[in-house]
Amino acid sequence: MAVNDLPAVIIQRSEVAPGLLVLRVAPDGWELPDFQPGQFAVLGLPGTAPRYRLSEPENSPPRDPAKLIRRAYSVASSSKAKTYLEFYVALVSTGALTPRLFALGIGDRVFVSPRISGILTLENVHYEQHLVLVATGTGIAPYMSMVRTYLELHSSRRFAVIHGAYHSWDLGYRDELMTLSRLCPTLSYLPTLSHPQDEPVPWPGHVGFVQSVWTDGTLERDWGFEPTPSDTHVYLCGNPAMIDDMVAMLARNGFTEHTRKNPGTVHVERFW
Repeated sequence: MAVNDLPAVIIQRSEVAPGLLVLRVAPDGWELPDFQPGQFAVLGLPGTAPRYRLSEPENSPPRDPAKLIRRAYSVASSSKAKTYLEFYVALVSTGALTPRLFALGIGDRVFVSPRISGILTLENVHYEQHLVLVATGTGIAPYMSMVRTYLELHSSRRFAVIHGAYHSWDLGYRDELMTLSRLCPTLSYLPTLSHPQDEPVPWPGHVGFVQSVWTDGTLERDWGFEPTPSDTHVYLCGNPAMIDDMVAMLARNGFTEHTRKNPGTVHVERFW
């Protein structure tokens, strides 16, 4: 597919940190479909598209440069924002697609799928049940869609966004979540760093992996009560090792992993 025939346009581009990019993509001549927060869309570019200047040679150059290179990315924008989709992308410097996405500028064209799908949604969660949203890296993207769509100022439902990263500058959406948590008392934003020793100024927040925010009582103290399977659903998105650890820890507290056949209170999405 030729670049000029791609069906969407970049309308906003922001590198929030080295190797982390927020893209807003608008359809050109067609309407975005309805979707549920937590779902994903497919982005694509042909192999002929230029690569980011700071990327490395790709491991396997495309055999057919005209063929689209496609990958699925969680939608970070609200499902109520019907004019664009937002994506949070991490650079894989030797990869096929992300170096080409990082080379895009405002006005450049990109493929975006006309269908948005995925099961990491709130479809099976009662609107009064609390939500603990645990992420590493760009795994925070589907939670931003949930928060932007469902957070209400005068609701009894509690949201907790627990986001782990190496460094403070890797905490995408930090400013927005800090602002929302100040404006809306039902939102708790609990970032944690695994490499605080690298910070140019002392990090005042939580230190360690996201798992410890649950085990050391940080969330319980913030909420003022202990989350239980009867009142809380937990979402896990990101590093598979983190997810495996959290699933095992949560099981000891009575939480069960959700499947289509056996509804539960732990919902997971692994990056790889």
